[in-house]
Amino acid sequence: MDEQSLLEALRRHWDYSGVDEDIAGEIYHQDAVLEFPQSGERFEGLANFVEWRRQYPAKLKFHTRRIVQRDDLVVVENVISYDGGPWMYAVSIMEFRGELVARERIYIMDPWEAPEWRQPWRADGDADAPIPPP
Repeated sequence: MDEQSLLEALRRHWDYSGVDEDIAGEIYHQDAVLEFPQSGERFEGLANFVEWRRQYPAKLKFHTRRIVQRDDLVVVENVISYDGGPWMYAVSIMEFRGELVARERIYIMDPWEAPEWRQPWRADGDADAPIPPP
């Protein structure tokens, strides 16, 4: 898959995540594996994780900050808001088999304030685009 097609497919995935899980699921192989290392959960097969995503009790909002691709590996940096709450950082590590995702690992974490003691070594400027309001 060329880079432009990949970016369009991933943006479509996050545009429809939490809205239409059939469309959001178009990027996965039927036998894909989805893992959340922080909770120890592993979901095998697209049908399984599409169905629990349909049942998800919160309204999700995503904003993609960066996508990096190397061969069959894609890393996507997002921020996610649950029910209009504060933004949390999310990283998806996606392993592709051909043009579809075969395995995805998702890490989600709260932001934190940078400690002042590190200031003398920090570069000026923001690490990335600003986070939009929820």
